[in-house]
Amino acid sequence: MGFDVEAAKPDVDVAIPIPSSKSKFRYNSPLVQVCLIGLVCFCCPGMFNALSGMGGGGQVDPTASNNANTALYTTFAIFGILGGGIYNVLGPQFTLMAGCSTYVLYAASLLYYNHINKQPFVVTAGGILGVGAGLLWAGQGAIMTSYPPVARKGTYISIFWSIFNMGGVIGGLIPFVLNYHRETAASVNDGTYIAFMSFMSLGTLLALVILPPNKVIRDDGTKCSDIKYSKVSTEAIAISKLFLNWKMLLIVPAAWSSNFFYTYQFNHVNGGLFSLRTRGLNNVFYWGAQMIGSIGIGYILDFTFTSRRLRGFVGIGIVAAVSTAIWGGGLANQLAYPHDLEVANKLDFVKSGKDFAGPFVLYFSYGLLDAMFQSLVYWVIGTLADDSVTLSRYVGFYKGVQSAGAAVAWQVDTHKVSLMSQLVVNWSMTTVSYPLLVVLVMLAVKDPSNGEEGATVVAESPAGVGHDGDDVSH
Repeated sequence: MGFDVEAAKPDVDVAIPIPSSKSKFRYNSPLVQVCLIGLVCFCCPGMFNALSGMGGGGQVDPTASNNANTALYTTFAIFGILGGGIYNVLGPQFTLMAGCSTYVLYAASLLYYNHINKQPFVVTAGGILGVGAGLLWAGQGAIMTSYPPVARKGTYISIFWSIFNMGGVIGGLIPFVLNYHRETAASVNDGTYIAFMSFMSLGTLLALVILPPNKVIRDDGTKCSDIKYSKVSTEAIAISKLFLNWKMLLIVPAAWSSNFFYTYQFNHVNGGLFSLRTRGLNNVFYWGAQMIGSIGIGYILDFTFTSRRLRGFVGIGIVAAVSTAIWGGGLANQLAYPHDLEVANKLDFVKSGKDFAGPFVLYFSYGLLDAMFQSLVYWVIGTLADDSVTLSRYVGFYKGVQSAGAAVAWQVDTHKVSLMSQLVVNWSMTTVSYPLLVVLVMLAVKDPSNGEEGATVVAESPAGVGHDGDDVSH
């Protein structure tokens, strides 16, 4: 099983069921804590996604936003990988609050850019946001994958994803409403950025209500993970081993591609084809589609078959089929614009009539696929372990590789690579990831045995690192 030898000592707690209220809506229940981290992400990355989805961060020229995003995802790649270790050392509240505060700074930098058209502050804020995002998403991933009961991880992931993406829906409404009568404008107004900053500040404060895993009690009375916080040296060794971990290597293509397509979709489908106010409306439906996609794939991954491995295979097959259909539609749309997806007369939901329908449905479908794809990958990661210590490292690795891919994508766009080439690369990378996920599920995912939840994990002992990071493995 790979339990740490320290767990055998008499002075270390073991996973003894603790009487708890039957209510799923207890403050210390996994459901409430997953909902709370969903609200934190609703306010911060949810609003950031809505802002990015405008194309160019709501600016007429996406160059500043592209360069800021390159800085963001470069630092995110580093601190995404390190984030799991930082979370294990500092705990959830400080890690999440520090991460959330950087989103406020980034929105403020775009407000600044609205008045002073100089890039350095925006790019610097983007780099700082990458550090914060690495901390936030490592903590979020550990909570979302380790707090839920083993048999309901897909459901809890879909709950989180729905709450989180409601932030994108509300965030899309903000520029839509505030810029409704400015359909010919190029950049969003100041009020748009101020509204985003207000939500992000609220999310920073909400991070303080997240409980550590040893205080979260499942309905059967077991603790999620009764950990003792780790040491920096232990985390450094454990994180370095992830680069030789065959499970993580199989996830690399999926991780790399999972944010790579945002540049193409945001800047050149939404930003390139649609008017300013329509881009805001499109984002409402893009992030709303994510809620639908995450709920659908979450149901399949939790309830369709008794065997968890079979559910994984079916989920991968369904996402692969949907992916092929949607990227095929994207190719058809791209071929309709041989000189790249930039039009002089932008499509407007009021004025463009039937010409608006096809590109709108495509953009909606891209949101659906994004949620299905990422929820699937999170579910697979969640099946590789059950404790927050190991899963924080796994998710940190995933987010780090994901962010490295995104950093490359934003620079690819800055260098004016043809949009057909961008589309083909996006489609190819997501397609390559599916057979590798099948192999991972085949070799690493097993059906849980009774009594597997709530195992004690002592994170600070080097002995735990010697088991490839899987203190509670299947």
